[in-house]
Amino acid sequence: MVNLSQKTIRDYEKMGMIKPKRDLRTNNRIYSDFEVEQIRHITYLLHRKGFTLQCLRRIFQLAPCWNIFDCEVKERCPAFQSPALPCYEIRKTRETLCAGACEQCGVFINRAGKREKVLERPRGKIG
Repeated sequence: MVNLSQKTIRDYEKMGMIKPKRDLRTNNRIYSDFEVEQIRHITYLLHRKGFTLQCLRRIFQLAPCWNIFDCEVKERCPAFQSPALPCYEIRKTRETLCAGACEQCGVFINRAGKREKVLERPRGKIG
């Protein structure tokens, strides 16, 4: 469906980009339309836009979901209307327009990463 090897998809999973549900009996991964779309978008960002997996992981920690996944209905979504809060925090009190579960989303999976300034001035001597 996504023209990727199992290894590549598992690498995405190991890096915290996706988290498919598991069949309780067999432990097989179950990919919903939400995960498939996320995999396609991650692949697009990697191969067409030149990001690395590590860079994407950092973006998931810092950028809002509607920006990362180029949401088509973002103007109507509470996550877009409250950009200072992460979407998974907004979902605690209001519905968002995201079709997927937070637990399956790279933004939620990477939430524990340290949110530090990305473009802060380096300290000390360089070189």
